[in-house]
Amino acid sequence: MAPQVPAHSHRPSFLQAFLQSEALGGYVLMAAALAALLIANSPAAPLYFDALGTKLGFQTGPVVLRETVLHWINDGLMAVFFLLVGLEIKREVLDGQLRGAARIVLPGIAALGGMLVPALIYVLINLGNPDTLRGWAIPAATDIAFALGILALLGSRVPTSLKIFLTALAILDDLGAIVIIALFYTSQLNVFALVMAGALLVCLFCLNRSGVLRLTPYLLIGAVLWYFVLKSGVHATLAGVALALTIPLRPRNAGQPQAHSPLHDLEHALHKPVALLIVPVFGFANAGVSFAGMGLDSLAQPVPLGVALGLFLGKQLGVFGFAWLAIKTGVASLPRHASFTQLYGVALLCGIGFTMSLFIGALAFTDAATVDATKIGVLTGSLASAVAGFLLLRLSGKPLETAKMSPH
Repeated sequence: MAPQVPAHSHRPSFLQAFLQSEALGGYVLMAAALAALLIANSPAAPLYFDALGTKLGFQTGPVVLRETVLHWINDGLMAVFFLLVGLEIKREVLDGQLRGAARIVLPGIAALGGMLVPALIYVLINLGNPDTLRGWAIPAATDIAFALGILALLGSRVPTSLKIFLTALAILDDLGAIVIIALFYTSQLNVFALVMAGALLVCLFCLNRSGVLRLTPYLLIGAVLWYFVLKSGVHATLAGVALALTIPLRPRNAGQPQAHSPLHDLEHALHKPVALLIVPVFGFANAGVSFAGMGLDSLAQPVPLGVALGLFLGKQLGVFGFAWLAIKTGVASLPRHASFTQLYGVALLCGIGFTMSLFIGALAFTDAATVDATKIGVLTGSLASAVAGFLLLRLSGKPLETAKMSPH
């Protein structure tokens, strides 16, 4: 059964805005990634890489923050991206498409398969090499901006129910990535910083329980929380997720729908800056890789091969295979007005890993050669998935009438 959009919200939900405008963010991200590749393989390449390696920061008393531009982007700007992801997850679970077990069965099972199978393929290719096995989670992520951007190009050829399915799957996929980062990509812990971060998190929950509905105190404490999480050894972007879980979903005035809550206000305020600025800046900073001296044999190395096959083969097998089993066994239903061929096409698009895959790759490896190998695998697997998914969905059926596109 297709998810139902809550009828009580007078203001467009974040999911609706996501489906309407996130495609633009996907196009901007594509342009940023292409620009990075062109610059990294041009005479301007030294300027590009030197700029990313430039150290910026400040020192105020005991507080010392001095990191490279790339580090500021990956740990600073991306914390805002993870804040938006956390807000999205909380709202969808409590008041949206993931509210209730019936709504999350199919995307949940598909997301599970879409994480397990790609990771398994990567591990099988990298068995016997403990240094590269650390990248097992790289192909387990889906880039929602890219995927919805491709769906937008297809227009009414893809029923809305499948777009909702893909969005719900990507939300659960992001949640899985957050758990993976917290459990497997945490460096040596600083106990004092971790305790301080915990104390600040308790303060945030106390604000929530006390009925504080102004965003300012949450954001100020959240900024300090980010600093201590950064120093704790836990990846700093997880501070954004932790902060999001404390933002109230209660409406500011009695009788108003929850769409007037602090959580909704912050979510809508962050949506465009994240989609059109933060994620493209991340893509521009992380997609640049020089192809000088590389040949097809470079792609055949264990890391890029494991990532590329994990994204292209693993995602389609995991997402479609698990979803097909769930539907055939009666555990879940095929999204309305969708065929198995179209579901398979969407499963192909799930192999577009890009943003989160590059992010996890930067956490998994530190040496430049392996990071570049990861980028090659991500770009290859994502491009193959995007082209195959687009062509299959383009050829799988005629445009649907507007009335037939409703997920209801």
